[in-house]
Amino acid sequence: MKVFKKLTVTALTAVIAVTASFAGIAAAADSLKGKITVNGSTALLPLTLQAAKEFQKLHPKVKIAASGKGSVTGPQAVKKGIADIGACDWDASIDVPGFKAFDGQVANKVAVIPFATIVNKNVGVDNLSTEQLQGIYSGKITNWKEVGGSDASIVVVTRAFGSGTRVNYQAKALAGGDIVKKEKNYKETGSSGDMKTAVATTPNAIGYIDLVYVSGSDIKAVKFNGVAATTDNVINGSYKIWAYGYYMTKGQPTGATKEFIDYVQSKKFQNGSLKKLKFIPIAAMKG
Repeated sequence: MKVFKKLTVTALTAVIAVTASFAGIAAAADSLKGKITVNGSTALLPLTLQAAKEFQKLHPKVKIAASGKGSVTGPQAVKKGIADIGACDWDASIDVPGFKAFDGQVANKVAVIPFATIVNKNVGVDNLSTEQLQGIYSGKITNWKEVGGSDASIVVVTRAFGSGTRVNYQAKALAGGDIVKKEKNYKETGSSGDMKTAVATTPNAIGYIDLVYVSGSDIKAVKFNGVAATTDNVINGSYKIWAYGYYMTKGQPTGATKEFIDYVQSKKFQNGSLKKLKFIPIAAMKG
């Protein structure tokens, strides 16, 4: 009986200790406070907004303001000191074609972004090759009948210079080919949302966008060299139009900013909300 009582007291002590420990952790979590400003990529914006919503529920004293105007504006805002995080579709700490490195910034990898070629619902083409896309965006191919479609002028929609989606699409889908501005049947858009709207509302239009925005009946994603734009095909290596997404910071992140980035990189978020948004966990890729 004495042994039983001793074990009971010991068990109760252990429970109290564990409870106190969890209470301490909860209190520490609740004590996190600060304001985080995120600027940059519109491709990453749905991910950032969802992560911010979840993170602020866990840490009510942290306020996160997120906006998107194109990838290059992310590291630019960090450099100017008006943003804590610059969301960018390339590693802005190193030189990439068209853009110099942002010295002193650290690239925090947060997601894999699949991109897709999209067309208006009235376009009767469901597959385009690298060469065909190069022809369309260089202006050498101007009619859908030249690539197996109906006799109609192709309306080219692209992103403005500074867009990470444009940087990656030009590098991967066009194999570095040019995007040539034309006097007619040509539009430039400032965000992923604007790109979707432009292609959806313009008959015979073609554009490109990250997979999270591909929805509804007014646009459709076409295959690239015979391979569908899906997360599975990115992971198995057969679909090539994708890139890593980064949160750029001035030096190593600290405080609430570090905690937020850690949350986005956590298994819980990567394998949960991130996947539901049609992004790919960074751990799913080999390199």
